[in-house]
Amino acid sequence: MPASISGGGQITWDKCDHITEQRYLESHEIILRFGDVIITKDGTIGRVARIDDLPGDATINGTMMLVRPLRRLDFRYLYHILNGRDFQKLIDDKVSGSSIPHLFQRDMVELKVELPSRDHQSKIAEILDTLDTAIRGTEAVVAKLKAIKQGLLHDLLTRGIDANGDLRPLQSEAPHLYKQTPLGWLPKEWEACLLDNVAFRGSGHTPSKSIPSYWNGGIKWVSLSDSHRLDHVYIRETDKEISEAGLANSSAVRHPENTVILSRDAGIGKSAILASEMAVSQHFMAWRCGTKLNHVFLYYLLQREKPRFEAIAMGSTIKTIGLSFFKKYMIALPPKDEQDQIGKILLQAEDDIVIGEQEHQKLRATKSGLMDDLLTGRTSVTPLL
Repeated sequence: MPASISGGGQITWDKCDHITEQRYLESHEIILRFGDVIITKDGTIGRVARIDDLPGDATINGTMMLVRPLRRLDFRYLYHILNGRDFQKLIDDKVSGSSIPHLFQRDMVELKVELPSRDHQSKIAEILDTLDTAIRGTEAVVAKLKAIKQGLLHDLLTRGIDANGDLRPLQSEAPHLYKQTPLGWLPKEWEACLLDNVAFRGSGHTPSKSIPSYWNGGIKWVSLSDSHRLDHVYIRETDKEISEAGLANSSAVRHPENTVILSRDAGIGKSAILASEMAVSQHFMAWRCGTKLNHVFLYYLLQREKPRFEAIAMGSTIKTIGLSFFKKYMIALPPKDEQDQIGKILLQAEDDIVIGEQEHQKLRATKSGLMDDLLTGRTSVTPLL
């Protein structure tokens, strides 16, 4: 089977293609052995993996290059060298300097590496391997937390929480706890209602860009260029600001803190809660919640509806959701205290993910700095063991 390299430098043996034994034996020079290092040389070039174990006979296909270290070179150390700054700079140059990126044998010959003693190489590899293991561990934790959050998003927004603080049973298990509504089966305590009945709906506008005095006046203004800031619960900063004059001479308005916004154009379905008073462009819907609606609950309700928003968007050039849709948009509305509890649970799940992602980023930054120091000899390996 030809080996397959994942984005994290791991070989995904279970996703490998399989070839006949006759074809496998045709090219002895690329039959994999323990201790080999392989690199992608076409397509997404520069992905590196090493052969720590072989579940069976394996080879590589034409998009990969095999590097077999001599006895003076620890294959684990070589793996980290090829993930280091110098080799990755070579790859970046290849990608940016060619319409069809390709890694050649001569590129490898020209690569210079520090070559400490074999024992020293092994110790460096051991330290970096330990960090890699920790990084993969945090990735797995974050992935699990995200799966848990998705499960909660579905269960809490369809079944909710009973008087004891527990998830209600499924409708199929306890039909007496549910009722049929225009939105399907909902808990008896919930109602299906127009969003307009429990929140004030607004939008925004773009002041004339040809008048400089309308801009950079200290009023945060959410536009499509802030798309990357959405879907993280709160939006705190914006790419652009408008002025009082811009506000007065356009249809833009100030929306108060805790207003929930939704992109109805590019980045369709992305949403956020305003962390402070802001204006928005005409590409956004904005809801100021009334006394019966919790803004955090509404945010997560819109998050769950994102696939629906993406599916109904229309337009040949720029897809959008028309205002008429939102005038008739219905939501499932639990009692306010239940909304509050649901919002708290989902915010906690969100916080857990953020903590996991921060730990992951911290480990990656530590490894990046340590790689530069260890692989160039600037830092001695001994104190780190």
